[in-house]
Amino acid sequence: MSLAEQKAEARRQAYAARKAAHAAGQGAAADHLAAVLAPHAGKVLAGYLPIRTEIDPRPAMADYRGPVCVPVIAGPDRPLAFRAWRPETPLIAGAFGAPIPAAGDWLEPEVLIVPLVAFDARLCRLGYGGGYYDRTLALLRARRPTLAVGFAYAAQELPGLPLEPTDQPLDLIVTEAGVRRAGG
Repeated sequence: MSLAEQKAEARRQAYAARKAAHAAGQGAAADHLAAVLAPHAGKVLAGYLPIRTEIDPRPAMADYRGPVCVPVIAGPDRPLAFRAWRPETPLIAGAFGAPIPAAGDWLEPEVLIVPLVAFDARLCRLGYGGGYYDRTLALLRARRPTLAVGFAYAAQELPGLPLEPTDQPLDLIVTEAGVRRAGG
């Protein structure tokens, strides 16, 4: 089976698991996320506005003590750009159905809440396949230390995801079951 076929199969399994987990609710996931973010107060935080059955980080984003931004797809094969966000920010439709701020300052995050389709025990992630977060994390990490926090339902964990050399690892994963760090 090719790498593309392996990734497609992993996505299929993870989407089904995420859909079932989403229907059951995210429990204390946002509280766990807020606790992870609290020590980084003052740094620019990038969150995301959930689509479909993605777990919702907005409660933790709204409570964060510092600038918050969300991703904007600048174009194919480009890193993400990030626009300032608050709960009252007017939104418009962006690429792939994701809402984005209609206006606002462009920010460069130091801490990112990263959505995902699947993750594994190595803290590797499988996204939607566009490579946007991998390109963005590579760029940001080349400039300065950047914390990448995966946010997902525990059911989205799969064993040994298929990886490419360009896939960027996460620093930790937060789920409704708690926080997972490398080696733990």
